[in-house]
Amino acid sequence: FFRIGTGELTDSLTFDHITHQSSHLVTYFARKSNAIIELKSKNIHIDNILGLDHNGRTVVSWSMNADEVVSAEEHCAPSIDARLQAAAAVQEAGYRLGFHFDPMIDHPGWQEHYRDIVHRIFSVIRPENMAWISLGALRYPPAMDDLIRERHPESRIVLGELVQGKDKKMRYFKPIRVEMFRSMHEWIRHYSDEVFVYLCMESDDIWKRSFGWSPGNSATLKRMLDERVMPV
Repeated sequence: FFRIGTGELTDSLTFDHITHQSSHLVTYFARKSNAIIELKSKNIHIDNILGLDHNGRTVVSWSMNADEVVSAEEHCAPSIDARLQAAAAVQEAGYRLGFHFDPMIDHPGWQEHYRDIVHRIFSVIRPENMAWISLGALRYPPAMDDLIRERHPESRIVLGELVQGKDKKMRYFKPIRVEMFRSMHEWIRHYSDEVFVYLCMESDDIWKRSFGWSPGNSATLKRMLDERVMPV
């Protein structure tokens, strides 16, 4: 079984109103019984996929963040409300949905801000239509630090409590990450016990301290994600 993800290093839908690439991908995977594709985006260019026979083989996902982070760091990207309106339309077209809080940014008031986004998601999206929700904290290679400061001097993301981790990436201190992940998990569970929530690029220890359990290894996590979208 193949679970193909797009949108990790770019945006799956940004130029879709020009390229119409999504319609080719959706119809291609609709004919596959052993594969699904995930289109991940911050954008709202969904017109090309709404009328397609997707056969349940496409997951459409949105990258989410606090409104304050979007306005400060995601210049020219659609608002969270606009993304949720697009997600609601895609839901009505029968697609499974995903939401990715990655990277979460430590900032004043983050508890209230991220809790509010969780509430707004569950206000418009039914839990049974969610394939998964992922959580990940800000992380980047050390070489990116100077680039961010040079190219985006107004950005405050490099001013957080960051330290180089075992993977050589700059990360928040463990207690900060654990508090963010644990809080998000609790807020999501307030609305649904069934939605699959997972961590991105985190150790077994962080899983257990945040969620109380761990998949143990990447192979098990892959299997669990596959099972969320395999044909019945």
